[in-house]
Amino acid sequence: MNVTAEVHRELLAGAGKRWLTQIGRGIEKEGLRVDSNSGTLAQTPHPSALGSALTHPSITTDYSEALLEFITPVNTSIDDTLEELRAIHQFTAANLRNEIIWGASMPCIVAGDKGIPIAHYGSSNVGAMKRVYRNGLGVRYGRMMQAIAGIHYNFSMPEPFWQASWELAGSPGTLQDYKTNGYLALVRNFFSRVWLLIYLTGASPAVCASFLAGNKDHPLERFDDAGNTLHLPYATSLRMGDLGYNSDAQASLQVCYNKLDNYIRLLHRAIVTPHPDYARFTETDNGERAQLSDSLLQIENEFYSPIRPKRVTESGEAPLVALQRAGIEYIEVRCIDINPFLPMGIDANTIRVIDTFLLDCLLSDSPLCDEATRQRDSENLRRVVNEGRNPKLALLSADGEIPFRQMANELLDSMANTAKLLDAAHGVSDYSASIASAQLLVSEPQNTPSGRILDTLSEQQMPFWQLGLNQSRKWHEQLLQTPLHEEHYEAFVQASDVSLQLQRQLEQDDTMAFEDYLAQFYAQYQTIDV
Repeated sequence: MNVTAEVHRELLAGAGKRWLTQIGRGIEKEGLRVDSNSGTLAQTPHPSALGSALTHPSITTDYSEALLEFITPVNTSIDDTLEELRAIHQFTAANLRNEIIWGASMPCIVAGDKGIPIAHYGSSNVGAMKRVYRNGLGVRYGRMMQAIAGIHYNFSMPEPFWQASWELAGSPGTLQDYKTNGYLALVRNFFSRVWLLIYLTGASPAVCASFLAGNKDHPLERFDDAGNTLHLPYATSLRMGDLGYNSDAQASLQVCYNKLDNYIRLLHRAIVTPHPDYARFTETDNGERAQLSDSLLQIENEFYSPIRPKRVTESGEAPLVALQRAGIEYIEVRCIDINPFLPMGIDANTIRVIDTFLLDCLLSDSPLCDEATRQRDSENLRRVVNEGRNPKLALLSADGEIPFRQMANELLDSMANTAKLLDAAHGVSDYSASIASAQLLVSEPQNTPSGRILDTLSEQQMPFWQLGLNQSRKWHEQLLQTPLHEEHYEAFVQASDVSLQLQRQLEQDDTMAFEDYLAQFYAQYQTIDV
């Protein structure tokens, strides 16, 4: 174990254990609006009762006008985080008319790219930028990929932890660099272990055939005689594979997380350097501007990765500028599928597994990465995405191939020790119980979310879209039966009203031409020291 990881663990095993009760977490949970009768993607505008998708603090949209995104504030309590997420769900359910929130990652019945409306954000420059960016995603990768939903999980250790660890380590360099390098160590371990998180939480082993209509170049097999559902028999998370958020064009972005400068330099180059294949995109079919730029990445968010180092940006500030200004503040995990068997797609047990996984990444030795480790990590992820429940599956290690179950149990043994630290800090046994449940899933793959989905489809002889619709209706009715308290509901109403006023004010105050606004935004990248 390297010195820094030793210091972290020594600190948290002693008086510093109190800081484990102050882990910051926030959830960004996506969900498609669908017709409650047919299960088809909603073609209606973002409901006005939900406020402005541009300025509302809790309810916005992602790529599509129909793709809701719910955002919880940073919180140190798992229960409070879930209660906040439930409240957003309850308010939204009460304001949907003949629509429900789709409770799965892979989409409902969709009618091709044209059946996926791109989100609108009004006429302000910032709203127009969000719209044009989404136009760019559509022309580059197709709209279908953008109809996939997931859960983004934000995680941070409290500031006093970093201060105390830095001092215990002898105050090497600056505190900012120490904290940034600590998060980078976590990220490197995350990439070498993410396959385990995918196995435990993956919930997209099958898709509605409409998702691949007209596409004959895919590896999926028919699940039913009618061909309404396509799948891979041992898949865990097709969302994280070639059908999901992957890009051939981005394959050249071999990001190194050994130093923050490496990450900033590579993404900076991708944002400022034209990509010839994208020069042909000038206008969309309806005559709108097709993209923000013809670079490999329009902005940082276009970089697809299961995890991102992040910092809260100042108004109008580019993420890379923020990272270079003040280092990493938190990390964003982007590989969590929506579990259709859970009312909100995620629960406390899942969160405890994620927290333990991430903390164990922070407290374990984190060798620097190279081309060989990147290729090995990528191949292990691919194998678990496509055949994670295969009893014969083996994964790659520095010493050759090792049976999946052996590698998984070794990691879970390490996580079990970390769970004890969390239990001691909270005065509970919940974290150890969550890891014990995860250990059972390694020997019982049929009980993983992906295994349960395929078993349910088989036992009930139904297509994937019907399972998704049944579960979505079930959770919608449950939300309506447990409405928000009046004062809480009114607080959401007020937040929606204020957000609409803020959008109108932005639109009234804009005096700069959109081209000038974009030029000013992109000028920031010239200030990055690379």
